[in-house]
Amino acid sequence: MMVEATWLVVADGGRARVFETAGLTLDLQEVEDFVNDETTGTMLTEKDREKFAKRVAQYLEEGRLHQQYNRLRLAIEPKFLGMVRTDLSEDTRRLIFEQISEDLSALSTREIEAHLRRH
Repeated sequence: MMVEATWLVVADGGRARVFETAGLTLDLQEVEDFVNDETTGTMLTEKDREKFAKRVAQYLEEGRLHQQYNRLRLAIEPKFLGMVRTDLSEDTRRLIFEQISEDLSALSTREIEAHLRRH
Protein backbone atom coordinates (compact mmCIF):
# COMPACT_ATOMS: atom_id res chain seq x y z
CA MET A 1 0.00 0.00 0.00
CA MET A 2 1.42 3.31 -1.12
CA VAL A 3 1.80 5.97 1.54
CA GLU A 4 -0.25 9.13 1.24
CA ALA A 5 2.61 11.51 1.77
CA THR A 6 3.80 14.61 0.06
CA TRP A 7 7.42 15.70 0.03
CA LEU A 8 8.12 19.39 -0.21
CA VAL A 9 11.56 20.47 -1.34
CA VAL A 10 12.62 24.00 -0.49
CA ALA A 11 15.96 24.86 -2.02
CA ASP A 12 18.45 27.17 -3.60
CA GLY A 13 21.91 26.27 -4.87
CA GLY A 14 23.37 26.31 -1.38
CA ARG A 15 20.84 24.53 0.77
CA ALA A 16 17.96 22.13 0.31
CA ARG A 17 15.41 21.13 2.90
CA VAL A 18 12.97 18.28 2.47
CA PHE A 19 9.73 18.26 4.41
CA GLU A 20 7.09 15.59 4.62
CA THR A 21 3.38 16.16 5.07
CA ALA A 22 0.56 13.65 5.39
CA GLY A 23 -1.51 13.71 2.23
CA LEU A 24 -2.08 17.30 1.18
CA THR A 25 -1.97 18.88 4.62
CA LEU A 26 0.56 21.55 5.42
CA ASP A 27 1.81 20.21 8.69
CA LEU A 28 5.48 20.15 7.71
CA GLN A 29 7.92 17.70 9.26
CA GLU A 30 11.52 18.26 8.22
CA VAL A 31 13.09 15.01 7.05
CA GLU A 32 16.35 16.19 5.54
CA ASP A 33 18.52 19.28 5.41
CA PHE A 34 21.29 19.35 2.82
CA VAL A 35 23.94 22.00 2.70
CA ASN A 36 26.11 22.35 -0.36
CA ASP A 37 29.61 21.48 0.88
CA GLU A 38 31.03 24.18 -1.35
CA THR A 39 29.15 27.03 0.33
CA THR A 40 31.71 27.40 3.10
CA GLY A 41 34.12 29.56 1.16
CA THR A 42 33.60 31.36 -2.08
CA MET A 43 30.64 32.05 -4.28
CA LEU A 44 29.11 28.90 -5.69
CA THR A 45 30.12 28.10 -9.23
CA GLU A 46 27.72 26.67 -11.76
CA LYS A 47 29.50 23.35 -11.36
CA ASP A 48 29.00 23.33 -7.58
CA ARG A 49 25.32 24.02 -8.06
CA GLU A 50 24.95 21.26 -10.64
CA LYS A 51 26.67 18.78 -8.35
CA PHE A 52 24.35 19.81 -5.53
CA ALA A 53 21.30 19.50 -7.80
CA LYS A 54 22.34 15.92 -8.54
CA ARG A 55 22.57 15.16 -4.85
CA VAL A 56 19.09 16.52 -4.20
CA ALA A 57 17.65 14.70 -7.22
CA GLN A 58 19.30 11.46 -6.10
CA TYR A 59 17.65 11.78 -2.69
CA LEU A 60 14.26 12.28 -4.33
CA GLU A 61 14.81 9.27 -6.59
CA GLU A 62 15.63 7.08 -3.61
CA GLY A 63 12.61 8.36 -1.72
CA ARG A 64 10.38 7.43 -4.65
CA LEU A 65 11.97 3.99 -5.02
CA HIS A 66 11.37 3.31 -1.34
CA GLN A 67 7.84 4.66 -1.72
CA GLN A 68 8.31 7.27 0.97
CA TYR A 69 6.07 9.77 -0.84
CA ASN A 70 3.58 9.82 -3.66
CA ARG A 71 3.49 13.54 -4.37
CA LEU A 72 6.19 16.10 -4.80
CA ARG A 73 5.98 19.81 -4.27
CA LEU A 74 8.95 21.93 -5.28
CA ALA A 75 9.62 25.44 -4.02
CA ILE A 76 12.99 26.11 -5.54
CA GLU A 77 14.85 29.14 -6.78
CA PRO A 78 14.12 29.23 -10.58
CA LYS A 79 17.54 28.45 -12.01
CA PHE A 80 18.27 25.71 -9.49
CA LEU A 81 14.79 24.26 -10.10
CA GLY A 82 15.76 23.71 -13.72
CA MET A 83 18.94 21.90 -12.67
CA VAL A 84 17.13 19.61 -10.25
CA ARG A 85 14.40 18.79 -12.76
CA THR A 86 17.00 17.85 -15.35
CA ASP A 87 18.40 15.23 -12.96
CA LEU A 88 15.04 13.69 -12.10
CA SER A 89 13.74 10.60 -13.84
CA GLU A 90 10.50 10.70 -15.80
CA ASP A 91 8.84 8.64 -13.03
CA THR A 92 9.78 11.11 -10.35
CA ARG A 93 8.82 14.11 -12.48
CA ARG A 94 5.36 12.62 -12.83
CA LEU A 95 4.89 12.96 -9.07
CA ILE A 96 5.43 16.73 -9.12
CA PHE A 97 2.05 18.36 -8.64
CA GLU A 98 3.18 21.85 -7.74
CA GLN A 99 6.18 23.95 -8.58
CA ILE A 100 6.85 27.30 -7.04
CA SER A 101 9.78 29.04 -8.68
CA GLU A 102 10.99 31.00 -5.72
CA ASP A 103 13.50 30.66 -3.00
CA LEU A 104 11.90 30.04 0.38
CA SER A 105 14.99 28.47 1.93
CA ALA A 106 15.61 31.34 4.33
CA LEU A 107 12.15 31.04 5.86
CA SER A 108 11.29 29.12 8.99
CA THR A 109 9.10 26.02 8.78
CA ARG A 110 6.05 27.98 9.97
CA GLU A 111 6.69 30.77 7.47
CA ILE A 112 6.92 28.23 4.67
CA GLU A 113 3.59 26.71 5.72
CA ALA A 114 1.98 30.15 5.73
CA HIS A 115 3.47 30.96 2.34
CA LEU A 116 2.15 27.72 0.80
CA ARG A 117 -1.32 28.30 2.21
CA ARG A 118 -1.49 31.53 0.27
CA HIS A 119 -0.71 29.78 -3.03
